[in-house]
Amino acid sequence: MIQLAADLASRRLLQQLSDPEMDRRLTALASTGPVAAYAGFDPTADSLHVGHFMGILGLIYAQRNGIRPIAVVGGATGLIGDPGGKTTERPLLTRETVAANVEGLRNVLSRFLDFDHKTAPAQIVNNLDWFGSMTAVDFLRDVGRHFRLGAMLSKESVKLRMEQSVDGMSYTEFSYQLLQGYDFYRLYRDHRCVLQMGGSDQWGNIIAGVDLIRRMEGESGHAFGLTWPLMTTSSGQKFGKSEGNAVWLSAEKTTPFDFYQFWLRVEDADAGRYLRYVTFLNEAEIADLMKEQESAPEKRFAQKRLAEEITRLVHGDEPTRQAVSASEAMYGAGPRTLDAAAIEALRTQGVASVSIERAKLAKGWSAIDAAVESSLAKSKGEARRLIQQGGLYVNDLAVTDIEHRLTTADLVEDKAIVLRAGKKHLRLVYVQ
Repeated sequence: MIQLAADLASRRLLQQLSDPEMDRRLTALASTGPVAAYAGFDPTADSLHVGHFMGILGLIYAQRNGIRPIAVVGGATGLIGDPGGKTTERPLLTRETVAANVEGLRNVLSRFLDFDHKTAPAQIVNNLDWFGSMTAVDFLRDVGRHFRLGAMLSKESVKLRMEQSVDGMSYTEFSYQLLQGYDFYRLYRDHRCVLQMGGSDQWGNIIAGVDLIRRMEGESGHAFGLTWPLMTTSSGQKFGKSEGNAVWLSAEKTTPFDFYQFWLRVEDADAGRYLRYVTFLNEAEIADLMKEQESAPEKRFAQKRLAEEITRLVHGDEPTRQAVSASEAMYGAGPRTLDAAAIEALRTQGVASVSIERAKLAKGWSAIDAAVESSLAKSKGEARRLIQQGGLYVNDLAVTDIEHRLTTADLVEDKAIVLRAGKKHLRLVYVQ
């Protein structure tokens, strides 16, 4: 018995569903042959970020229910730009940029989906495969005639743009829902894909695909759509590249250390929701963690478990261990935890580093100069204010005197010094 909608609902990951009987109907369809579900990822960058992670999880849950997961990378739609949830038009990317980004997305998605599953192997497809050879006349004649302007204008993404943007919406972006609708039809026809999943801002585009399948296939066209809530903070802020707060799923763009730290710092109000969204802990485990959190919020039990679980899921066991070790070294029991192993953990996590001559420490290196030369401060004036406000740390000890100088005595294992500005910005200073 397929329980995809039930599974997602139990994790608070179900927001809209085109058919309340979807699980039962999917089970009936699957009894006559394999069925598939898809989520789309437009290649606006060469990686995916945590805002996309909901889509990856949706595919994982589909595969766990015996449904073949299909990840569609939008080599064609990425050239247009999805207007969903945006009040301004996205900048158009070149074909070369989109092609390079598509490969980056393939690399990320391949870490999460099982392509060797015995009954429901995952698949990655590029919608440029069918749009690349289609002419505009063919598209308008064969696809466009099935869409009605009234329905298209009623879509939330369209109304939002028309109401909030001075420039309105271009025909290019207005046509996006036709392209995504046709994606669903082609996947339905070629891969027996009967379900499209996406964030709540995709509901209009998803329903456009469900309607198109019904129009083109008649009564035999059984297709479904569902959405999950957008990944936001408790204040309602989305995560994403255009929002300026992207946390990437690639170690090259966001190190495992920074990734772990991001989840470690989430607000108490968000911790329980994120534990349900992005981990596979059961409800009893989450409830226990939240009770511990309420009894001792300063210990951040929920955030630590959240950070460890999702970092392991995204980056694997060893990078997670190193991220935890590096975090404990910097923010745990104090400077005594800083040793050669901790320095190595920080280095492997991609913490930015600088090199200096040992003679500079022998003479005494001004803390103000250290902050500037390590790029923790842009100027000596900014470095002075940082120290006066208690925001500069040397080996996790706060510097309170603007005249303070670093010496060879500050070296950890006679090899490096850890500088920190505030809670987030680290530098490893190595001696030559």
